[in-house]
Amino acid sequence: MEKSGMYATVRRYEGVPDPKEAARRVQKEFVPFISKLPGFIEYFWIDLGNKAMLSITVFNSLPEAIEANHKAVSWVSANLSSVLPETPRTEAGKVVAYKEQ
Repeated sequence: MEKSGMYATVRRYEGVPDPKEAARRVQKEFVPFISKLPGFIEYFWIDLGNKAMLSITVFNSLPEAIEANHKAVSWVSANLSSVLPETPRTEAGKVVAYKEQ
C-alpha cells in the first residue's frame, strides 16, 4: 500500500575506513542534526559490509527530502570526513510501498 506524504532519501557511502566508528559518530553527531530538519519522520543507518554504509531518511515531502540530502552531504563533509571520506551517492523519491508491524 502506498504511504501518501512520505518521501525517502538514500545516501550510500563507500570506502568507510572504520564502520563501527562511523556508526558511533553518526548516532552521536549526525542523528541530532538530521532529526531537526523540517519534515523529518525517521532515520536508519545500515552497515552493508565491505566498507559500505547506507542511510535512509524519511520526510513528509519530496522538497524536504531533497533539501535534506544537500544539507546532509555538506554537514558530513564538514564534520565527519574522517570516518566518511567519500562523497555519497544520493537519491530521493516517494514511498510507494510500505508496511508497519
